[in-house]
This record gives sequence, C-alpha cells and structure tokens, in this order.
Amino acid sequence: MQQIIVYVLGMALCFSCSNPPKTIPQYQWYGEEVTVSAYNSVAWQTNEHPTLTAWGDTLKPGLKVVAVSRDLLEKGIQHNTMVLIDKLPDTFLVKDKMNKRWRKRIDIYMGNDVQKAREWGKRKLMICYAVPLNDSSGRKEP
Repeated sequence: MQQIIVYVLGMALCFSCSNPPKTIPQYQWYGEEVTVSAYNSVAWQTNEHPTLTAWGDTLKPGLKVVAVSRDLLEKGIQHNTMVLIDKLPDTFLVKDKMNKRWRKRIDIYMGNDVQKAREWGKRKLMICYAVPLNDSSGRKEP
C-alpha cells in the first residue's frame, strides 16, 4: 500500500513538472525518483580541492547546488540545470558530478556543515529538472 501511495504522489509531482510555470516557457520539465544525499566542501568527502567542482565552478557555503550521478547526464541533466527537490522550497543548480559508481542519485551541497549533511542522511525523493526545449543533449524520452 505504501508503494502505491509513493507512486501516486510521484506521478502527481511529475505531472505538475510537465506543466512549467508561464514565466519559464523555454524549458520542458521532467520528473525522476532518485536517492538524495548531501555533501560538504571537505577534502575527505571530495578530493584535495573540495571547493572546486567537476565542471570548474567554485563552491561557497550558502549556494543552492547539487551534484548528480553521471547516469543522469544522459537524461538531459547537465551543468546549470535547474532542479526542484520534493519537500524542499528552493531551486538548485547542477554544478558538480558524482563519482561514476553512483546511479540515480543527487547530492545536495551543504557547505561546511557536516552535521547538517549527516542529519539529512539519504532519502528517496522525486526531483523535477528543466531541460531547454532546444536541447541537444540527446535526452531520451522516458
């Protein structure tokens, strides 16, 4: 029963994402259920340059940024893609890529607050992401 409720809520979120606000008509919104975790700008979680992303952006605490697993790139989620995460009010931008071992996953950037990231933990949530209508990323329709 719980799976049915999650599925119905997920579908409702996806359908609401397929009708973008009139202020953003140049995007098509898609929904996807992913595992959402969190990460910080600390070397033991990233590498010797913890504020530098895979696309060369510099991270600073307070930015609304996510990292995505590389399999999501094939779905049209690219650098600077807008992402909405179920249960969160903010719009996030994709600025980083995760290690190749992860699948169907995003990490929310939480600055240097390791405790906040631990409290967030890992959750399965629906996300919506905006792909430009003139997209040439090769996104495959679901």
